[in-house]
Amino acid sequence: MDQGGAPPVFSASAEIDGDHLQVRVAGEVDMATADTMLQTALREPAKRITLDLSAVTFFDSAAIHALVRLAQQFPGVLTVLPSRQVRRVLEISGLGEQSWLGPA
Repeated sequence: MDQGGAPPVFSASAEIDGDHLQVRVAGEVDMATADTMLQTALREPAKRITLDLSAVTFFDSAAIHALVRLAQQFPGVLTVLPSRQVRRVLEISGLGEQSWLGPA
């Protein structure tokens, strides 16, 4: 159903503060944008990574795959701040209890 609004615009930006990398992602993360999210998180070396997905409106299997790759590459380093939609998708996929998943 057409809601009459513009489609959500995807964006991914990174900011480094000392040894902490904060990646902010907004809009729809799908097969067309998941790699951009992943590459943005890999761009800067860091001892702590926060992936802020609180402004993500859609999260598909490609996005889950990219997120799992990050979690595997950075065990104990990654924290994910999910939107309500992202948390729901992760819960459905069996990833809702991961140690890297922060509160919504």
